[in-house]
Amino acid sequence: MRLYRPVGLQELLLIYRSGMRRFPPRLPEQPIFYPVLNEPYARQISREWNATSPEGAGYVTVFDVEDAYASTFEVQQVGARMHQELWVPAGELETFNEHIQGRIRVTAADFGPHFVGQVPTAFSLRGQDARAQLETLIRIHGYNGMDFHGEVTANHEAVFANFPCWAQIASGNGPQMVEAIRKVWSMAFPEIPLGVRPS
Repeated sequence: MRLYRPVGLQELLLIYRSGMRRFPPRLPEQPIFYPVLNEPYARQISREWNATSPEGAGYVTVFDVEDAYASTFEVQQVGARMHQELWVPAGELETFNEHIQGRIRVTAADFGPHFVGQVPTAFSLRGQDARAQLETLIRIHGYNGMDFHGEVTANHEAVFANFPCWAQIASGNGPQMVEAIRKVWSMAFPEIPLGVRPS
């Protein structure tokens, strides 16, 4: 079964740290894990909830779960016809993760006006928001390819989280920079796709 899960910035980073294979444990005030059954519903949540949150970011993830296991959860309709979810008790999320086939992928991303992104704590991107990071990477790429490669790989968490935003806002030299970042990424981290990929 193909399922979708809209997430915010911090949840995306936790998924990334798992190698894009697991969803993080729920918080005490979150007794249910809610994957949804279609992308339009996930996009709606991403745009209207996640992107308007204080983090200012919504990412739509897609993943496949073994049919036999997924069918043990009753489909819940919570609104219009497209608003269909599975309700997975928080205590069962670890088992649910074991039944994910392959990697979790990002299919779409939405950003609000207050999006800061993942802010690195080291090297030339240290302390900069997402837009400033892109500008810094453009400057570094212009004078030293080795430093550029090092910056992308050293700050890979920020690059992974912020790249969908960079791809949307890139102008001037930005589109070339987006491709340069993607090239470094594909060599350094070939197992995890960068940016959004259609489901």
